[in-house]
Amino acid sequence: MIRIDERRIFEVIEERKPHSVALNGAEALIPKLQDAADHISERFGIEAYVIGDTCWGSCDLNTHAADMLGADILFSVGHTVAMETFGDKVVMINAYDDVSFDKVAYKFAEDMKGKFSAISLLTDSQHLEQVEGAKRIFEDMGYRVIIGKGKGQLKDAQVFGCEFYPAWNVQKQVDAYVFLGQSQFHAASVAMSTEKPTFMLDPYFEEYTQVNEFAQGLQKRAILAIYKAADANTIGLVIGLKEGQFAHVRALELKKEFERLGKKVQLIALTEITDDRMQIFKNIDAFVQVACPRIATDNHFSKPMLSVPQALALIKLLKKEPVEDFLRMQHWL
Repeated sequence: MIRIDERRIFEVIEERKPHSVALNGAEALIPKLQDAADHISERFGIEAYVIGDTCWGSCDLNTHAADMLGADILFSVGHTVAMETFGDKVVMINAYDDVSFDKVAYKFAEDMKGKFSAISLLTDSQHLEQVEGAKRIFEDMGYRVIIGKGKGQLKDAQVFGCEFYPAWNVQKQVDAYVFLGQSQFHAASVAMSTEKPTFMLDPYFEEYTQVNEFAQGLQKRAILAIYKAADANTIGLVIGLKEGQFAHVRALELKKEFERLGKKVQLIALTEITDDRMQIFKNIDAFVQVACPRIATDNHFSKPMLSVPQALALIKLLKKEPVEDFLRMQHWL
């Protein structure tokens, strides 16, 4: 069961004494946010708004919505990062899932005995509390367990869908990665960036899955999009308007590069980058978006849609330079 750290929310409200607050989190957390909003209103007698728009992570805080509502504090729930606050208004609140990984960890450790000797444990925000327990299980079963150090927003053992320093920095020390949780989104990024065996442990179904084949499928689609975009005459360069995805400078840098290579570039700004929205724009042969690298790899688009790593690979391709390993990076931003 997922637990929101309401105690921390109450502490912040008591300290700052806001007139109103807003709560923001992933779609799966909305019922929990509703409960927390009720508890806030009952305890403090203030307005507590639940923001229902999509929220993909700490890059997608919805501060604009909080500003529109006049909320004094925005509690961003469930995207645990190394920083507790973003600016004066945003406070990060933990949401942890207390499900046990013991059974699936023992099952995986027994089945893989002799195949791997050194592994690295990784997870997302919701399961950071379970890393130490899983580590003890694997060590008791004779494995050497490496916990990669966090960097920037990431805590030790934590990965995002686009940043994976704890995995990248221990590649030479491990035989495989073991991701604690159900998120193929996170586990596949580790597999693509390291190209090492990567497994996902599902504590609810008590099963484990190797995600490398799935990751290879995403990578093949990413490569195909690069080669299709090579024939484009006009490129639509899409700037994301979400606060944590606003990469205006990077977009202008890429625009100059493509224009030097003879491409016409049109600048486009969007909040939600979907295939439906892109079809509105005419006379554009391919798109490059600088908002989120997973938009291009995980979603279907009628025309080639490239992320920043793919765009850099396309530039190399147009210069007749090798483009191998374009996803072999510690972050894709």
